Amino acid sequence: MTSARLTRKERQAQTRSRIMDAASRVFAAKGLARASIDEVAADAGYTKGAFYANFQTKEELFLAILDERFEHRITETRRVWSDGDPPPEQARDSAADFARAVRAEPETVRLFLEFKVHALRNEQFREELVARFAGLRERLEEIYARRAQDYGLVPSVPFDRVVRMVLAMCEGWELWMLLEPEAVDERLLEELMEVFTVGLAVLSGAPAPELKSSLTKRA
Repeated sequence: MTSARLTRKERQAQTRSRIMDAASRVFAAKGLARASIDEVAADAGYTKGAFYANFQTKEELFLAILDERFEHRITETRRVWSDGDPPPEQARDSAADFARAVRAEPETVRLFLEFKVHALRNEQFREELVARFAGLRERLEEIYARRAQDYGLVPSVPFDRVVRMVLAMCEGWELWMLLEPEAVDERLLEELMEVFTVGLAVLSGAPAPELKSSLTKRA
């Protein structure tokens, strides 16, 4: 479908999407403070007027990008955790998907780091960022709780803390993957999440058959 055949609503959605993609690149490369609205608009192939037709501020655009990334993460997590594999294998598959996405778009990691740095300098933005992470955690808690129920597991650690642990491990891996890529690879994250899931299952009293994983198979 060419742009001439797009409806007004579709053209607006296309413009918004292109501006968000451009902002991801510009913000990751220059940071929120140094990047200008003119640069974002130019990278997207539009004028500054197109920016203001979709977003009021850089912070608003920033948060829209975050919302989009979080929605994608939830969709992928639901997909992986909906199959019939044992939890350790699901955790490994989920980690592999996440790692591949990060490798394919390394600027996303830099962008997330920029989110956090900016939040430390701007209290209002920090509150917005924390609220969005809270929403992400709640949705992940629902996925994990449902899967645990399927296996009859009652974790000794509350699900809200389990999710915080998972996010902390993923974010730590992201940072060190950038700093030390020759040592921190996709397999490390897969093993990390698998070991964590097995340990959590053991503490939850899971039956032995459910704890079989690719780690034990390789042992």
